[in-house]
Amino acid sequence: MTTEALEAAPIARDAGWRDVAAVIGARGLARLRKVTAAIRPLAWVLMALAIGFWILGQVAGWAEFTVAAVVIAITVVLCALFLIGRTAYDVSLDLARTRVVVGERAVGGLKLANHGTRAILPSRVVLPVGSGRGEFGIRRLAPGEEAEELFAIPTQKRGVVKVGPVSVVRGDPLGLFERAHRRDDPVDLFVHPKTILFDGQSLGYLRDLEGLPAADLSRDDVSFHALLEYQPGDDLRHVHWKSTARTGTMMVRQYEETRRSHFVIGLSRAAAEYATGDDFELAISVAGSIGLRAIRDSQRVDVRVQGRELPAGTGKQLLDSLSAVTHSKPRRGGIEDLAGVVARTMPLASVVVLICGSKVRSDDLRLACSRLPFGARVLAIVADRSASSPALRRIGDADVVTVGSLEQIPLALQKVLA
Repeated sequence: MTTEALEAAPIARDAGWRDVAAVIGARGLARLRKVTAAIRPLAWVLMALAIGFWILGQVAGWAEFTVAAVVIAITVVLCALFLIGRTAYDVSLDLARTRVVVGERAVGGLKLANHGTRAILPSRVVLPVGSGRGEFGIRRLAPGEEAEELFAIPTQKRGVVKVGPVSVVRGDPLGLFERAHRRDDPVDLFVHPKTILFDGQSLGYLRDLEGLPAADLSRDDVSFHALLEYQPGDDLRHVHWKSTARTGTMMVRQYEETRRSHFVIGLSRAAAEYATGDDFELAISVAGSIGLRAIRDSQRVDVRVQGRELPAGTGKQLLDSLSAVTHSKPRRGGIEDLAGVVARTMPLASVVVLICGSKVRSDDLRLACSRLPFGARVLAIVADRSASSPALRRIGDADVVTVGSLEQIPLALQKVLA
């Protein structure tokens, strides 16, 4: 064996022992974390008191402190015994509906089953619901036995409520120790905003094949404009053969570009633009109602808020997206900044509906409407709960209506179309 090999052998053994020690240390640390996670703050206090009383009793010779230390230690040990036992439930979390409207009752069920061969002692089940949580006491379950708990979720506020994950908790009566095991995956409950259904097209716009003609000219579209001399690269399908035969020069059709039925909703979520939280909720409900009407009219619908575009391909996607809408940060800007984003990202929009609060100034609303794509029909809706009836006014080329409730939307749109 060479000298290099002799010198390398101890190094390799040392490296092997270090690896083994690292693995053992990591496993030991993980076990220690599990143990300490089950100890509540009160248990740490009692253990510290027991040690302190024991030392004081031994040093000062006071038997009372020694007895107190022993009593506390026995109490802690007895409470720790409550952690012994299995919590291997098969947990099933089921919501009757994962989508409800604000105010509707949301009901769910929690089923726990013992599919093991030994009984499971009584335990406690914790079910997080949004920012709160519910607790259920589960009796002793024999092998093959099941337990079911029903619960109701309050839905007074719009939002996306995360239900779960379920935690099975084993602890003692004094609350010194608590061992929790997570089961199942969380479920999202979508609390949709209130909407209103109304007849007819939301704004009475064209639904034909051609869309709305624009000022731009194109070599390929639907709306015929004029005849031009053939240029290399033109589509031969657009050759006008009668004119070609009459003039002796190959002529092709020229078309006007058309705006397809593209319905855009710009919903401002700037907190400074709304007088109250109810006005903001009304604005979201207005966006949902008008968006659903446009979707039913087979229009392409896009919804834009400060910072992002909301999925709105179907009615379900639209309402799910609106359920999660919250106020934006001040740096995101107001309705005029949102209008600028709409103009940049959706230049071919045929209909744009801006929705904001009553604290938006007329000058800001005029600026927002002026930034929108040229040729698009613009409607601005102001949400103001204090309005007893819909009011219509004109700002530039845009119609501006103020509504105080969802029921006023059909009447407000009739005023716009009148």
